[in-house]
This record gives sequence, C-alpha cells and structure tokens, in this order.
Amino acid sequence: MTGTRLEISMRPYRDADLPEFVRIVNDANAADGVDERTSQAGLASWLLSARANYHPAVDLAVATVDGQVAGYGWVDWVQTTDGKREYRTRGHGDPPWRRQGVGSAILAHNEARLLEIAAEHPDDLPRVYGAFAPALRVGAVAMLLAAEYRPVRYFFDMLRPTLDEVEVPALPEGMELRPVADVEGYRRLFAADAEAFMDHWGGFDYSEATFQQWLGEPTFDPSLFVIAWEGDEIAGAVINSIDAEENEALDRRRGLLEGVFVRRPWRRRGLAAALVGRSLELLRERGMTSAWLGVDADNPTGALGVYERAGFEIHRRGSAYHKPMEVAR
Repeated sequence: MTGTRLEISMRPYRDADLPEFVRIVNDANAADGVDERTSQAGLASWLLSARANYHPAVDLAVATVDGQVAGYGWVDWVQTTDGKREYRTRGHGDPPWRRQGVGSAILAHNEARLLEIAAEHPDDLPRVYGAFAPALRVGAVAMLLAAEYRPVRYFFDMLRPTLDEVEVPALPEGMELRPVADVEGYRRLFAADAEAFMDHWGGFDYSEATFQQWLGEPTFDPSLFVIAWEGDEIAGAVINSIDAEENEALDRRRGLLEGVFVRRPWRRRGLAAALVGRSLELLRERGMTSAWLGVDADNPTGALGVYERAGFEIHRRGSAYHKPMEVAR
C-alpha cells in the first residue's frame, strides 16, 4: 500500500472505534520498536476522559479510508511554565497506511481544531503548536520537520535492566515513609507533585478532572507508592505502577517509576536517591525484574544523575517540538 495518495476523511469518535485504536497504537509501537503496549482499559482511561483542556467529543477525531479506521488524533492545550500557551497535537496512524497522507491529514485536522481553540483565548501570551515524538518514530519526526515544527527540548526513557544489587540509601534525618490510603491522602500527594513540578519545563494539567482521571487509571495502585514525610508534610514521593497486561504482552516483568518528585524545601539532601532505591526494592518484592522511567534531559534538579547513579541507562530518546501559531482574528 505505498506510492499512492488516499482519500482520507476525518470524523468524530464513536464507541466502536476504541478496539481499533488499541490495535493501531500497539501495531505502531511494534513497527517502530517502541517496547510499550496499551490495553483497552488503559487507553479508555486516558483518551476518553474529559479534562480541563481536553474534551473527546470535539478534540478526538478519527481518520478513515473508505470507511476503514486508518488512524486517530487528539488535541489539548496547556499554559507552560515558561510563559506560553502550547496547543498540542497527538495521533497515531495504522502502519499499513503510512506514507500515504494519513498522518498529514490528522496533523492538518488537529491544527485546525487548535486554531479554533486558540481563537477563544486572549492574546496575552505567545502561542505555539506543540508535539512530541520518540526518535524511533522516524516517519513522525520527518512529518513534523516537514511541517516546520522544530525540536525545543529532549527527553530520555531510562531503563534499569535488572533489579539485582539495588542500593537503598537511608532517608535524611527526620523523615519517614508512610502510605496514603484515602482520597484526601491521594489529593495531598497530587498537590505535592504539582507544586514540585512548578519549576520544570513544560505545561502540566493538575485540574480536578485530571486528578479524577488518575484515580481511575487501571494501573493506579497506592500500595506501590513510596512517600516520604517530615512530620505532617509530604517531602517527596515516587508514584510507581505495574502494567500487568503490558508485561504479559511483552513477556517481561517491568515496573514504572511513573512520577518522581521532591518538594523544594527538602531538595539536595539525598531524598530522591533514597526514594528511588526503595522503589526499586519494592518493585523487586512484587516480582519485577526491571524498571523504567522518563526524564527531561535538562531537568533542573539533577534527576538524570540521580537515576544514573541508581543504575538506570538511557534506553530511548524523544523530543518535544514547537511551531509558532498565528491566529486569525
């Protein structure tokens, strides 16, 4: 199916599309060598949950060829920590339809929708389109560059290939590990995470809708969280998760350090290393044999060094892309 241009249509999401979305993203990951898989419950939790700046009824679209689902795309927007409004485009194309215009059709549709959204906002901040692509998605990177997107920030997925010989540094003096076990505790943890990332690059949605979406994720498991307290204050935490369906699909036992944070008053005291070490130990106790996490290559807190010292290695690279946006008034 190469060498020709297709008649591609875009339409809103329908309930029957979800299994096709799961197949498409997993086929795309397999084709690109991205060792991740998603489940129907996991994708539904993320893609079909309305949030502050994302509404699937209008922000999620399906690309079709002769009525057949060939890909899908979605958009959202955030105000970034460096004073911009970033209007984000995302999507996946079915591998058999690649290089025939499906990705470009999704991108064009998404950009048009983002222009509609931006037109409703004040012009008090610079506006940019935003996208993200792992380096392994060569076609997506080429499409973004051809559309005049340019890389502005680099990210690493880091892997600890074994959980042997885990070092667990002691907690700083005056701190202890305690769990949270109810909605009030989860909300405090969510708020502490939001505060800790205020000085990190990018834009983060910490709305009530995002909090509720997090609680509903199929991999949400508070028994895997490692939380450090000083008195009644959360000093830092690692939010860990295990995706059993993904592990089964890829025949592995890998855990994810999904979120690692230390709040400002407790930084530079070795807390992050202690939390990461305990997280690796906990994942090993749960039967995992490897672990991974994502990190901003220019993280201002020195997180990359913490992870390298804990035995993580760079596994994959990816880039955030921006393109200036012009909004007609």
